[in-house]
Amino acid sequence: METSLVGLKVPDFEIASTGNKTFKLSASLGRPLVLYFYPKDNTPGCTTEGQQFRDLHAQFAKLGCAVHGISRDSIKSHESFKSKMEFPFDLLSDPDEKLCSLFGAIKMKNMYGKQVRGIERSTFVIDSHGSVARQWRGVKVPGHAQEVLEFVSSL
Repeated sequence: METSLVGLKVPDFEIASTGNKTFKLSASLGRPLVLYFYPKDNTPGCTTEGQQFRDLHAQFAKLGCAVHGISRDSIKSHESFKSKMEFPFDLLSDPDEKLCSLFGAIKMKNMYGKQVRGIERSTFVIDSHGSVARQWRGVKVPGHAQEVLEFVSSL
């Protein structure tokens, strides 16, 4: 049974970000925020998803909405991925899975017949007051960023 986080206030958190920064949720309040969790830098689905958010970034920005991608990869891996893909947004590094656990984005998955712990592709829109406005779990990449943008524009 999936837990819905919609309507719940997200506790403040700090996490390492690309650009030698620390992302702090409380510093981002007052405008909508998209957090998308993805399994791994430089993999086909994750690259496509990031590119779709990149290509729509100006439209998210026009709505005053920040976008951040999150995975367990290191900042070093994120910096290289961000630079290679020319992402205009920062990537957040969650190697200890604190944020993944907070949002319930870490799952047991089957990979080549073996059970492995991994990130379930998930996206959360956090409203300007710090509550989850919408969640998507088990995301299919094609068209997803556009769907998120349409939701944000309805806020």
